[in-house]
Amino acid sequence: MNKKWAIKRITINLASVESEKLERYCAMTGRPATDVIRQLIRSLSITELSASEQTTPTLKYDVPILK
Repeated sequence: MNKKWAIKRITINLASVESEKLERYCAMTGRPATDVIRQLIRSLSITELSASEQTTPTLKYDVPILK
């Protein structure tokens, strides 16, 4: 299966605690950070506002907490 990906690189700044948590989760699951972050992004739900309320896009984050 040959998938073509439209790639956009992003850089995120994490606190050391957040970075350590991500590293531990990746080590526990054997998954790369890119896959974990991509899954978290895909799980986001977007709440749309009416045209009169909308000044900037609003996102509702339903992200599971990594423990």
